Amino acid sequence: MFQSVLGRFSRTIVSRAWFSHISKRLEWSLGLGITTGVAHSIKVLCIGSDTDRNMAKLERLNFDNLALRSLPLDKESSNYVRQVSGACFSRVKPTPVENPVTVVYSAQAMDLLSLPKTELERPDFAEYFCGNKLLPGTEPAAHCYCGHQFGNFAGQLGDGATMYLGEVVNAEGERWEIQFKGAGLTPYSRTADGRKVLRSSVREFLCSEAIHHLGIPSTRAGTCVTSSSTVVRDIFYDGNPIHEKCSVILRIAPTFLRFGSFEIFKPMDPDTGRKGPSVGRKDILIQLLDYTVKNFYPQIWASNHEDKQKMYLEFYKEVVRRTARLVAGWQCVGWCHGVLNTDNMSIVGVTIDYGPYGFMDRYDPDFVCNASDDGGRYTYQKQPEICKWNCMKLGEAIQEAIPVAVTQPALDIYDEEFEQYYMDGMRKKFGLLKVLPDDRKLVESFLDTMHQTGADFTNCFRCLSRLSFPGSSDYTTQVEAVMDYLLNQCCSVEELKAACKPRMHPMQLQMMMMIVQSNPGLLAQLGRAPMQLATELERMERGKELESLTPEQKRKEDAEKWMEWLKEYEDRLKVEMDGAGDIEVLNKERVVIMNGSNPKFILRNYIAQNAISAAEKGDYTEVRRVLKLLENPFSEEVDLGDTLSDSVRGAVMDDDAGTSSAPRAEVQVPMKSYTGVTYDSRPPEWASELKVT
Repeated sequence: MFQSVLGRFSRTIVSRAWFSHISKRLEWSLGLGITTGVAHSIKVLCIGSDTDRNMAKLERLNFDNLALRSLPLDKESSNYVRQVSGACFSRVKPTPVENPVTVVYSAQAMDLLSLPKTELERPDFAEYFCGNKLLPGTEPAAHCYCGHQFGNFAGQLGDGATMYLGEVVNAEGERWEIQFKGAGLTPYSRTADGRKVLRSSVREFLCSEAIHHLGIPSTRAGTCVTSSSTVVRDIFYDGNPIHEKCSVILRIAPTFLRFGSFEIFKPMDPDTGRKGPSVGRKDILIQLLDYTVKNFYPQIWASNHEDKQKMYLEFYKEVVRRTARLVAGWQCVGWCHGVLNTDNMSIVGVTIDYGPYGFMDRYDPDFVCNASDDGGRYTYQKQPEICKWNCMKLGEAIQEAIPVAVTQPALDIYDEEFEQYYMDGMRKKFGLLKVLPDDRKLVESFLDTMHQTGADFTNCFRCLSRLSFPGSSDYTTQVEAVMDYLLNQCCSVEELKAACKPRMHPMQLQMMMMIVQSNPGLLAQLGRAPMQLATELERMERGKELESLTPEQKRKEDAEKWMEWLKEYEDRLKVEMDGAGDIEVLNKERVVIMNGSNPKFILRNYIAQNAISAAEKGDYTEVRRVLKLLENPFSEEVDLGDTLSDSVRGAVMDDDAGTSSAPRAEVQVPMKSYTGVTYDSRPPEWASELKVT
């Protein structure tokens, strides 16, 4: 009998979670006299040995598509654009592409699915991950959701270019939803074609992995596959369309449910006249809420499912907390999402939907990474308040299940949670182990100095770890070196002048000023705000002040500003030393914390563009190099190994004045892109012309 059992187990490898389920049965069997060796054999066959327990085959991924079993499906099976009422998903099929080829894969992300590298290098791999072949167990479907876009309710949106494939339960018992982006038409494609092109796919793939490896919750990117099939795109909206290659990425997350998933029940919006497709369906709202809490907030479900009102409130509070922590993480690394609409906000607090995002180069609190965000709604400094506003909209979306009067007070949690996580992150970036009330002032002073001098956000933070505690033997020399480095990170006069140019055309600005005086209410309807106009006027005034500024004057003024701040920092470090034992040990500890909090490598726009330009010519080496770099953002050196192309392999590394690392005596591999620019340099001049919409 036991040989028969072993035979059945030997034909499959199941999860550790399943083994824990039968562990008591094994103990019971041992009590009946089964030898330990037999029991161990059963255990190994159930969960796999140390070397094989994570292995799976593409054809034998462990799919368990709980979402489709738990939530209502569209009764219409035909795939055409329409309003979908009374359903959370519509079944679809990927549209095939011609001659698919793998651009890049993330072995670490694919390990979440228990797929070994041998499976990722199969000849038919691209066929599976462009949608030409379906993985056994997948059930492609598109999700129905709504959203507030740029502050206005847009009605039904949905997965217009993405599709749910299913949920994989890996060898550790973890459940991961996987989906395609760019695999073709769905009922939610509206006037689009459901396709994504190579440039946008490379950007999303790389940034998904970059944000994850920076320690910020994010959806993951498993694969990027391109093809010879093309679609027409007008990149700059200037009437010059081109043919671009259809590309598909695989995205991985616990779930892709979002705030907008709950807005399909929204009644008619008084401003836009739009409503959700499932308005009045409280039964589906309850179904969706219960599914979400039970599967993604299991502790809240376990403690409160008998008291639904309490459960929904605790769920809402936790979503607010997670969102606040998420945004705090973005702010600490100088990253902007670009399109913080409610349909781009994850219900489990992870970064989702990478479009016109951007890491800041020169620090600017009004940094706008999305060139189509004319109103400046989603600037760097506005991200925290916008995400809080989105949380408010989530509370409104679920009000048929729990009144707004109950959820709205919970929004107060947001500010407290954000401040705590933001300041915890900032103290680590400055190497401050003690918590003092005035630390916020030191942070604001640093940011203001970067802003006034036009300094690079990432590199300025990274270089601070070069300073030891005051009083060390070479402290004065260190200060001089850091000062010189900081000055080299400041922008030139011409760069500063260009940055201060108004974003509005003078005639447009004049018209807006007239509207402010005659009909202020009309301004909001045009997507503008009085604060935006005030900012534009400030930019004009600043531009006039800079007209006579010379490079020599700027460097002198920059030096004065940075010296003043370094003195503030020195005073704060002295407080850090008070009562400390071994100062040298303490300093080593803070340097480790700082270098683990201040990345050396980020996905700057120009780095992404270099990778895209090479990929569009059929050379995917740079994409793979950049991925490896982004997997190690805090490292001084990264072994790029077999990602080096012949041209790069022969490159010579020099110590650019703009790099953020200290001079190195020995370098194993060149840390330059194929264009010759070091990956941690301030951007080249042409990078300022890059626009992402």
